[in-house]
Amino acid sequence: MTMVMPPKISLEAARVNAKLLQKEAAEALNITPATLRSWENGDTMPDYNKAMELSELYHYPTDYIFFGKH
Repeated sequence: MTMVMPPKISLEAARVNAKLLQKEAAEALNITPATLRSWENGDTMPDYNKAMELSELYHYPTDYIFFGKH
C-alpha cells in the first residue's frame, strides 16, 4: 500500500484558513507585518519558536505547514 503525503499548506493559506488578516497574525506573534510577509513569500523562515507559535495560532501541525506531513 502506497502512502500519499498531503501537500504542505502555505503559510498564507494557513493564515487565511484561520480567518486572520496579516496584520492580526503579526500582532499575535509580536512581529511586524513585513516579517510575516517575508515568511509567506518564502524569502525568510521563522525560527523554531515562531514556527511553533504559527502552528498554534493557525491550528496546523508544523510538519503540515513546513514539510507536507501530518
